[in-house]
Amino acid sequence: MKYKISELHAGQVPPLTSGMDTDAAAAWAKRRAEIEAAWQEYIGFVPEPVDPEPEVLETVQVADHVRVRLRYATGFGDKVPAYLLIPGGDPSPARKLPAVLALHPTHASGKDDVASSAARENRAYGLELVRRGYVVLAPDTISMGERIYEGEEAFRTAPFYAAHPSSTAVGKMLHDHRQSLDVLTALPYVDASRIGAIGHSLGGYNAFFLAGVDRRVKAVVSSCGFATFAGDPDPNRWGQRDWFSHLPKISDSLAAGFVPFEYHEIAALAAPTPFFNWNGMADKIFPHWRPAAEALTELGALYRALDAEHRLEFLFGNSGHDFPPTVREAAYVFLDRWLKGNTAGTDDQ
Repeated sequence: MKYKISELHAGQVPPLTSGMDTDAAAAWAKRRAEIEAAWQEYIGFVPEPVDPEPEVLETVQVADHVRVRLRYATGFGDKVPAYLLIPGGDPSPARKLPAVLALHPTHASGKDDVASSAARENRAYGLELVRRGYVVLAPDTISMGERIYEGEEAFRTAPFYAAHPSSTAVGKMLHDHRQSLDVLTALPYVDASRIGAIGHSLGGYNAFFLAGVDRRVKAVVSSCGFATFAGDPDPNRWGQRDWFSHLPKISDSLAAGFVPFEYHEIAALAAPTPFFNWNGMADKIFPHWRPAAEALTELGALYRALDAEHRLEFLFGNSGHDFPPTVREAAYVFLDRWLKGNTAGTDDQ
């Protein structure tokens, strides 16, 4: 698949439902395989999962939850530092709880920005979700939090590429987050059939990227993380840069005048997983909300074709690059619908 940048800027984003008039499931399976192949080509090398062997470093009783600081292994040979937030006191394996992977935005403090008292305003979704009865795992992403490379500033991924030139930061994040799911599913008090992923900005697109490659994610929330190549004033934000480089090969494609996929196609890899998406129409980081709305409309058409229209919600509002309280509450209600109760994850709610 190749899309000319000039055509994306001039016209409609690629449709997702072409040829689905008769057998939508079969047609989508074929199209999905094509998108996945293009995605994997640009992600690069990703190692097989390894035993995370979680190591507890500290356990603290906070007012309304227990916070465990831990770290666990990856197939790249490093470790992921994370906070595990557990509702109340000592959990009982007899009562399985829903869980959420809380992925932080681009901030030097990493996991602290979503799962500690140091969280910025409108970013403490890890803390808010543990108070709603979820077990929350909040990991650090490479180059942030406890994973800032020695001698480097935050957000610098060059040391990763020096050690792993055949991989990408996106591939690394996906692998690490799948290791995080392994940690969650192994906890005796977590219901492995009721795990969600939530994030803002960097964490937002990581959440739906993860849902597209791992069906253990049963519901996903992305805040200000969905954007298209179409209309993007800085499409190389996804390519090779002097700070956080997501998919370096994208820069070569842009230089040749094309992109290998559009991001609603990558989001579609998660279909029909329940998906809540929020975009601010005054977002200065992702200002091109109109093509994003068009792309999400195409995603909605796919969910309808798969008889899963009720599993997708997307909201646009007069806000900047933020996760406002009213939107977070709507997102939490969405997660509650799909992850809580005896009928969680089913369509008869």
